[in-house]
Amino acid sequence: MALNSLRGLVKKLTVGGDGGAPMDQLFTKVDKAVDGDDCDHDCDSCVVHYPKNFSIDESDTLYGFVKGWSTHLLVATGKSDWVRDVTDEKGSVMQAIGHARGPDNGRLMLSASNIPTPHHTSDYSEPTTVLLLPAFTIIENVTPATVPTLISEYVNKAPTNTTALGPFSLPKSLPAPLPEASPAALKELTSRPCPHHAIILLCSQKKRDARCGQSAPLLQKELQRHLQPLGLYRDLDDERPGGVGIYFISHVGGHKYSANMMIYRRPNAFGVDDVERTKLPPGETLKPIKANGTGGEEEDDADVGAAQCIWLARIKPEDCEGIVKYTILQGKVIKPETQLRGGFDRSKGLLSW
Repeated sequence: MALNSLRGLVKKLTVGGDGGAPMDQLFTKVDKAVDGDDCDHDCDSCVVHYPKNFSIDESDTLYGFVKGWSTHLLVATGKSDWVRDVTDEKGSVMQAIGHARGPDNGRLMLSASNIPTPHHTSDYSEPTTVLLLPAFTIIENVTPATVPTLISEYVNKAPTNTTALGPFSLPKSLPAPLPEASPAALKELTSRPCPHHAIILLCSQKKRDARCGQSAPLLQKELQRHLQPLGLYRDLDDERPGGVGIYFISHVGGHKYSANMMIYRRPNAFGVDDVERTKLPPGETLKPIKANGTGGEEEDDADVGAAQCIWLARIKPEDCEGIVKYTILQGKVIKPETQLRGGFDRSKGLLSW
């Protein structure tokens, strides 16, 4: 216990103090009186399992030690593995962001992702797409040369993790200051809302840690198994409104706690955040009310972006059923004492850092 306490103290000093919300205030933990007797049970019907030699740190305290961030940018690369530091991917948007002046509205978390590129190759000479969070905004036609405009006109003007929930506006289209000889198709950045109600991010970067490369596809398969019966699963090319997108991303830190999983949710993403399962009629299971459409009840509702990011670790395939039932559908956590690393809830104005 003394060693773990010392390790925790060192981490607190490194991260920067005790400014974050207490764990029991940030996200609601499942409660058998509200969520049913099986709310904290592991799935016993998993079809996938980690390799026998899959070993992680189970002793460290997790909560409160992630480095705070303000915005998060996922860059579409069409790949699930990258060089050790993604800003060293030559000719990429990630490299350009690494060399550019940072945003004015706080720390930008940068992730390469397996989101398909518009041209369905991993050729960095072609324009690509980025997903900006918590804005839940897709920005298209991004190239290394347009990164300064991306940062100044989109990232800087987007809501951050500390912005109160409310409508915001980003440019639908924007001329990019490129040389006159550049193709006309590259001279305009365009943006649109992400169609999903929630997204799940899984670290898959095996060049940083083999366990991430092993765990991500297995968890994706198990998550898909539980999301599909609810009508919520969306594959990489599926842009039907609503549902849940699952993306592989580059290293987020803490690979010794693999698998890391970040879940961004729109406010009351599926219309059931406040439903008490124990009050449902006998034999009735909780199903999403909003499986389709935008983040609002109507297509015309103003977008407010993500309300929550729930960052989990030490996730195993047998955790996926509960994560879908309680975390994805209702924004609750099941094992915060051992699996919650941190996150934010904009509706409460709370952060873990």
